Amino acid sequence: MRLARVQLPDGEIVPAVVQQDQVVPLELPLGTLSDLLEQVPVVPQVEQLLQSSPEPLPLEEVRLLPPVDSQEIWAAGVTYRRSRTARMEESEQGATFYDMVYTAPRPELFFKATARRALGPGAPVRVRSDSHWSVPEPELTLVINSRGQLVGYTVGNDMSARDIEGENPLYLPQAKVYSGSCAVGPWVLLAEAAPPAREFTIRMTIRRGDQVVYDETIGVDQMARSLENLIEYLFRDNDFPDGVLLMTGTGLVPPDQFTLRSGDVVRIGIDPVGELENPVVGGPSEEPAAG
Repeated sequence: MRLARVQLPDGEIVPAVVQQDQVVPLELPLGTLSDLLEQVPVVPQVEQLLQSSPEPLPLEEVRLLPPVDSQEIWAAGVTYRRSRTARMEESEQGATFYDMVYTAPRPELFFKATARRALGPGAPVRVRSDSHWSVPEPELTLVINSRGQLVGYTVGNDMSARDIEGENPLYLPQAKVYSGSCAVGPWVLLAEAAPPAREFTIRMTIRRGDQVVYDETIGVDQMARSLENLIEYLFRDNDFPDGVLLMTGTGLVPPDQFTLRSGDVVRIGIDPVGELENPVVGGPSEEPAAG
């Protein structure tokens, strides 16, 4: 079962169920998608709501928004071997630290975005104006409620300025957190109605004009850490009253000579979760986004 946050033709923003090429708006007493995700198990709640829902709408008649209301978005790093290798290649000074994080009991966790800064399907992700080496990072993203329960999965793009982080690991927030750096969507696949996440496959393609310049696939089973480990550490001495989204790291990293350009299109598909596509803007030749 897939739940989305959509804007209807009249401008109203509501939660909805996505059924193939249709969406069914949900009328919730509490009103938001994050409120619904607190009602575990979620599937029976949705099935009850569907009995009194309005008629379905064609998917193309609504706008898919990022599936977040007021949740924070966090991210994990160095959870795949390829990511560890890439981070070590970025930073000669910090290489040892990244190697240690990969094998340490405590994962690397960092804040990524507020709900206001999250982008949805089709919205342009951005390259920093002061970066000359930026890449998208495709990540299985966990949707977690306020009690630390894994309630669903979505697709995430953790945009990263590799040159800035490589210059000094302490520059990680600037390399990761900026306007246009975080996209999630297109919806939430409920965990209680999904196969085990270790069976998921992640694929990223990058198009530049008519040419595919990157196309690779990896299984979530290549992740070195368990989802339970990441969630447990995220909630240690921390609270998320509205729930939280957690990007779980990437195992797909373009070659060192590759950098995103304005006009590229990034498509991230996670089978069976869904597909997130975003055009790229910004970079040294364009002004940075306001806000």
